[in-house]
Amino acid sequence: MAPTNSLVFTVRRREPELIAPAKPTYREYKPLSDIDDQESLRFQIPVIQFYPYTPSMEGKDPVKVIRQALAKALVFYHPFAGRLREGPDRKLIVDCTGEGIMFIEADADVTLEQFGDALQPPFPCFEELLYDVPGSSGVLNCPLMLIQVTRLKCGGFIFALRLNHTMSDASGLVQFLTAVSEMANGESVPSVMPIWERHLFNARYPPRMTCTHHEYEGAANTEDPIIPLDDIVQRSFFFNPSEISTIRSFLPYSLRQSSTFEVLTAFLWRCRTIALDIDPNKEVRAISLANARSKFNPPIPMGFYGNGFALSTALTTARKLCQNPLAYALELVKQAKADITEEYMKSVADLMVIRGRPPFIMDGTFLVSDITRSGLIDVDFGWGKAVYAGVAAIGGKLMPWVISFFMRFNNKKGEEGIVVPICLPTLAMGKFVMLLDNMLKEQPLRSNSRL
Repeated sequence: MAPTNSLVFTVRRREPELIAPAKPTYREYKPLSDIDDQESLRFQIPVIQFYPYTPSMEGKDPVKVIRQALAKALVFYHPFAGRLREGPDRKLIVDCTGEGIMFIEADADVTLEQFGDALQPPFPCFEELLYDVPGSSGVLNCPLMLIQVTRLKCGGFIFALRLNHTMSDASGLVQFLTAVSEMANGESVPSVMPIWERHLFNARYPPRMTCTHHEYEGAANTEDPIIPLDDIVQRSFFFNPSEISTIRSFLPYSLRQSSTFEVLTAFLWRCRTIALDIDPNKEVRAISLANARSKFNPPIPMGFYGNGFALSTALTTARKLCQNPLAYALELVKQAKADITEEYMKSVADLMVIRGRPPFIMDGTFLVSDITRSGLIDVDFGWGKAVYAGVAAIGGKLMPWVISFFMRFNNKKGEEGIVVPICLPTLAMGKFVMLLDNMLKEQPLRSNSRL
């Protein structure tokens, strides 16, 4: 778990500015896809990356380098420099105005070393590292991206970003940031040229739902009555390879080769549900964000940077999830993942049009996104790879509290593993921590274990 950190420091910011494309771009209107503009993606997602001092970059200013690189990259990704408008039937359209993305230059009187093990959510003084410029955080008629680059006393820096999620998923964001890093390192064009092609994720005509979508059933009630929102706490949990092996040992041999994402999702879903003490008859869901690009035939072209994921949904009751062994939860997660096909994605797009772009149901839901292989930590502006790169915060006003992310992380012992931020009410968090500690300390059980 992330230790409680009392680190306090001061951040001095310059006035926010808009960074426009380095060259003139066309004024045009580009509709988002029917996957992009669903209600559940109409929020801002915060990302943060920490970069250490690099002697070879002595004398170079990361603020200046990144500012110039952004302007160059926006020539190719000019929709990011526009603003979202809402058309008939709540359809979102990018007005490619060329106004630019919002940028903040800052300095902090702290070193990277002082953060210690706090390089995982929640971050000390996070609001100062990604300042919420008044009037900038709306979905419509606002900058689609806000970036703050904060220099540190040690010569390192922090790159923090807030993205309107309707524009891109993790894969699309990393594609854009990779282009920015290439511009920062002297390239004149991106190695992967962006393509729009949002129509590939549009509804058919006429739209027709052909699959079952548990993630949207009952979605009119999006607030979870189980969770008192004024009592939410956030903690991060680190799982090293040994602990993940321990979790696998509770499974029958036939399931032990399941992916780490599947195993950890099932384990956390079950533990979280037990900790919340949910009504045994209540339906509970584990929703996994699954990249659906490869499910299409032909596959979605390289360079596509829109939202190309599905919400693979495992559904059961709290009683069945908590009373059955871990293998039960894992089988549900694996089956939901297998259900994602091209037809499923087309059916989702059709549902959005038929039902007016509903949100996914949050009541009784645990939603997880695996960004361990997104490439975010490999983005190099010239100072090498980040020592941390991932989501900056969950819950609160930034994004729904039910969402968690799996992110690559190396702790102070040099162990490489996965860090997972989780939000729960205070009482439930205490139960959750005890449950994880007890289970991870247990001796491996036989294949018929009731874990």
